[in-house]
Amino acid sequence: MTKFAFVFPGQGSQARGMMGGYADFPVVRDTFTEASEVLKQDLWQLAAEGDESELNSTVNTQPLMLAAGVAVYRAWQSQGGPSPAMLAGHSLGEYTALVAGGALEFADALPLVRYRAECMQQAVPEGTGGIAAILGLDDDAVRSACIEAAQGEVLEAVNYNSPGQVVIAGNRAAVERGMELAKAKGAKRAIMLPMSVPSHCGLLRDAAGLLRDYLGGVALRAPAIPVLHNADVKSYNDTAAIRDALVRQLYSPVRWVETVQYFGRLGATHNVECAPGKVLAGLNKRIDTGQQALALNDGAALKSVLATLTQ
Repeated sequence: MTKFAFVFPGQGSQARGMMGGYADFPVVRDTFTEASEVLKQDLWQLAAEGDESELNSTVNTQPLMLAAGVAVYRAWQSQGGPSPAMLAGHSLGEYTALVAGGALEFADALPLVRYRAECMQQAVPEGTGGIAAILGLDDDAVRSACIEAAQGEVLEAVNYNSPGQVVIAGNRAAVERGMELAKAKGAKRAIMLPMSVPSHCGLLRDAAGLLRDYLGGVALRAPAIPVLHNADVKSYNDTAAIRDALVRQLYSPVRWVETVQYFGRLGATHNVECAPGKVLAGLNKRIDTGQQALALNDGAALKSVLATLTQ
């Protein structure tokens, strides 16, 4: 059997009509019904008809992307798809990975990520923070630009997404200065991202404290499938260590390049994005050409990937 990893995206992959390509799988709609009942919010309607502001509000995006990832994973299982050898998720996607790996119940994960989103939004009121992608500049130069542009505010490299793509976050004015300085240092592009919270930077340390308290009441188990955590590119069986990794993730960089490279070192020949969209598949192709990057971005793609991995 082919050795492969599943990866789950976070915020940024949401889009109106995002679940439309999975009409052949009743379990997808059933999963959204389950999530909607838990949260007392119609997530299916949000996915199908939500406007841009609704979809990009972090208190909606986080449970929506969790439900989407779990729904597609269940669709994979419903077709007899084999279990991956490893799991990881990008930012919010780490929670989806923990559900898929059996460490966290879906019904517990939904209010957890909604609470996480609320804590993040309260820590950084909308409009005061910013998050931007820097393209075509090496990691050291991006970090240098952050130090120079901070000017007493928070500005940090927060997502190491692929070689030549690093996301920065912090106070909005500092992010804007960082974007200009990065371009002056040779970046090809600097793009402000449509997210309402500057994830994974020091502005979220207060939110992390609240999340730590909440996580203390959430039941966790050792995952049946190893889950690599964003903050340190390690997997844990100890539930206290899993909780700590989730807390640190809130204010620590997402080390995605290292995550995909780790899969390769463990012998993965394929990595598969499990959710609508192809954001991570695009990144993963640039990180490790020795792994084939695939995406379950609609029903036809799911069946195609299943044939590839079971031939």
